[in-house]
Amino acid sequence: MSIRYADRLADIGASASVGSVADSYDNAMAEALNGTFKAELIEMQGPWKDGDEVERAVFQWVTWYNEERLHSALDYVPPSEYERDFRRSQEQTPQSA
Repeated sequence: MSIRYADRLADIGASASVGSVADSYDNAMAEALNGTFKAELIEMQGPWKDGDEVERAVFQWVTWYNEERLHSALDYVPPSEYERDFRRSQEQTPQSA
């Protein structure tokens, strides 16, 4: 399958956006997020009754992750609050030409 994939990419002049086998250097942040998601939601809160239940849980988790969680790199401020404060600070700072 991977040979056909590589051939197809070459046919259309596209570059692969994946690394070599067993290396995740090009998508380490995505892999870390996926691991967190699986550990915190999928594995800890299952078993699931159906796809609808999983879909609702995923929506709630993503909302919490993006809006409410306390993030250590942001001085334990939720990402949405940090972004709001950052945008306000940019609006108040005069920009030079």
